This record gives sequence, structure tokens and C-alpha cells, in this order.
Amino acid sequence: MYYNVVPLSAGFMLTSILGAIISAIYVYPRSPSFGFTFFLFFVLMFIAALVSMTLAPIDAHFDVKHEKK
Repeated sequence: MYYNVVPLSAGFMLTSILGAIISAIYVYPRSPSFGFTFFLFFVLMFIAALVSMTLAPIDAHFDVKHEKK
């Protein structure tokens, strides 16, 4: 089975890591339901970034042709 995997940026992964940390440290103690929901959302973002990092085609960044004149 073939999947179309989009290469995600490093900022996406950084956002997911920071969001998970912030939601676990600051949001969860104040509101457990919102903290858990935000943490789950950012963990799913992190998993998507890992899947993108491992399964995205390597030549996706090189589709643009740079020709010298």
C-alpha cells in the first residue's frame, strides 16, 4: 500500500514539542481536561512529524529545477 506523505518543516516538530511541554506543565494543573486535550493534540502533531520524517520521499525537496544560465 502506498501513502502520500508530505514533508513537514522542522518548525512543526518544534511547535509540537514545545506545545506538549507547555500544556503538561502549565495548562494541566489549572484545568485537567484542557491540559489533557492540548497534550494529546500536540503528541499527535509530534507523531505526524515523525511519520513525515521517516516516510517522506527524499527527493521532495529537490523537485525545483535550478538551472544555471
